[in-house]
Amino acid sequence: MSFVRFGALAATALLSTVAMVGSAGAQEVNIYNARHYGTDQQLWDAFTRETGIAVNVAEANHDELIQRLVAEGENSPADIFVTVDAGRLALAAEKDLFASVKTPILEADVPAHLRHPDGLWYGLAMRARVLVYDKERLNPAELSTYEALADPKFAGKIVVRSSTSVYNLSLMGSIIAADGAEKAEAWATGLVANFARPPEGGDTDQLKAVAAGVGDIAISNTYYLARLLASEKPEEREIGEKLGVFFPNQGDRGTHVNISGAGVLKYAPNKDNAIKLLEFLVSPEAQRYFADISFEYPVNPEVKPHPVLAAFGDFKQDTLNAATFAANSLEASKIMDRAGWK
Repeated sequence: MSFVRFGALAATALLSTVAMVGSAGAQEVNIYNARHYGTDQQLWDAFTRETGIAVNVAEANHDELIQRLVAEGENSPADIFVTVDAGRLALAAEKDLFASVKTPILEADVPAHLRHPDGLWYGLAMRARVLVYDKERLNPAELSTYEALADPKFAGKIVVRSSTSVYNLSLMGSIIAADGAEKAEAWATGLVANFARPPEGGDTDQLKAVAAGVGDIAISNTYYLARLLASEKPEEREIGEKLGVFFPNQGDRGTHVNISGAGVLKYAPNKDNAIKLLEFLVSPEAQRYFADISFEYPVNPEVKPHPVLAAFGDFKQDTLNAATFAANSLEASKIMDRAGWK
C-alpha cells in the first residue's frame, strides 16, 4: 500500500498511518512532505513517468513530520523529507535524521551556498527576501540595505509579518552572521520603531497593506508578489502592479535568499530511489516546474526564472551558506523578542 495523503493532524494520528506504508525494496519512494503546494503532484507524476518508481506522499506540517521521524527511528518508512526554509531543514539535521549524500549531479546542479556542506540536504528552489514598495509613494532611490530600514526616516512606513515567521528568523540569522549579534539587535530595535502597524498576516497581507496605503515598504519573499502579478483575478493583478521590487545590499553581500529543500533520510528503506528523486528534483525538467508553477527561483543555474520573476531584474545573492543562517535562528528569535518584534 502507498502512503495516505493528509493535512495537519495530531501526532497520534500521524503515527497510525505507518502500517499503511509499502514494503521496503519495492520500486517506490516514500516522501514526508511539508511543502503544502497541491501542484507538487505534477513533480511526483513526472518522476514516476521517467523512472517507473512509484511516489508515495505523506503530508503534514514540518514539526509533525519531524516528530514522527524521531518517534519512528530505524523503523521509519520514509525515504526523503521535503520542506520549506533552511531553518526547518536545520532542525531535522540537528536531530540526526538525514543521511549524507553527495553525487556529481547534486553537486553540479545545486550551488554550494544552497546545500548542506556535508550533503545532508539540498535546496530545490529559491526565494529572495526583498523590499516591496509603493511605486507612487516611495522613490526606490531611498532604499539601499536591510540595515538602512532602521533609519528614522522610515518611521511608520514598514510592514512585515511576525518574528515567528521562519522567513524572518532566517533573515535575522543572516544579519547576525553579517553584522554580529549586538548590531543585529540594534537593527531590530530600530526596525520595530519604524513599523506602520503591529505585525499581522502573511507576506501577501503585507503586500496588500502597502497597496492600500497602510505602509510604504513590505519585507516579502519574491514569489508572493509574482503570484499576484500572474493571478487570473484582475483585482490581484491590480494590487501587484502598484508595487515595485528592490533587492537590498547589492553594494555589499547581496540579497538574502532562502530555499525549499529536501534530504535523504538516515533510515531510508529505498535510499537509491530517494537519491534518484533528489537528483530529478534539481534537473532542468523539475526546475522548470519550480520556476513556472510555484514562481520560485530555480537553484539550477542552467534554468531561467519565470518571466514575471525575471522582470524584477537580476540581482546579487548573499552566498552565506543556508546552514549558517539557519543555525542562528534560535539567537535570532531571542533578539527579536528583546527588540519588541512580536
